Amino acid sequence: MYTRGIAGLAALLGLVALTACGSDEPAPEAETPTSAAPTGAPDARVQLAGLAAAAQDRKVTALYTWSAPGRTDRTVVLTTATDGSWRVDVPLGALGGTADVSMAQNADGLFQCALPSAERPVQPACVRVADPDGALDRGIDPRVQHPFTDWREVLTDRTAPLSVSTAQPLPGASGACFSVDTTTASVDAPLDAGIYCYAPDGTLTGATVSFGTLLLAGAPSGAPPAITLPGPVVAQEPLGMAAPPTPTATPSATPSA
Repeated sequence: MYTRGIAGLAALLGLVALTACGSDEPAPEAETPTSAAPTGAPDARVQLAGLAAAAQDRKVTALYTWSAPGRTDRTVVLTTATDGSWRVDVPLGALGGTADVSMAQNADGLFQCALPSAERPVQPACVRVADPDGALDRGIDPRVQHPFTDWREVLTDRTAPLSVSTAQPLPGASGACFSVDTTTASVDAPLDAGIYCYAPDGTLTGATVSFGTLLLAGAPSGAPPAITLPGPVVAQEPLGMAAPPTPTATPSATPSA
């Protein structure tokens, strides 16, 4: 009887051990919910593209101080009208810095206009130099109008060959500033490398590029419904950017004895 009791106890212990072995697998751990990665500020190129897009929608009249090495400061007048036309008056922007000129675009085309000045009191007149969205020959291009016009389209194009980073503000410019460089070695780069500064509403407050520095001078005012060309459209050659050749004196004929 004692032997049977021990055998029964052994069988019971074996059953308990077998049950314990079946529960060796660890209990599944509770899943920890993963939090979404924090959203940081948009990168510089996205920021600049957004500001340039806002600039395309801005219709204003504004004054800019244009400074360049070796030159006195000049005041550039920008007009972007509600109908999409624009005009940029550039003092001493042609003929080697001796002639005032205006670049203007409306539905009829792109125009270069000669403006009168104290040094050059000509009659204002305009020459059609291209279609509204046409390219302008470098020889007649003052370039100062580009930051307000076609270069903004390049800044909004995410496929354009550009490298963009944030930059320290230009002295005298408010808003956010960006360093822009081209990533192509082509001489026909889509815009000038340099520093571009924009207010949150898309107003260009400053730029330093190949032709100098532009700084917004005062608050912009309202835009007209359409621009007005400063003079009639005429059939003549546009003003070149190079200085005209210095006239040479013709020696007077000496009468023979």
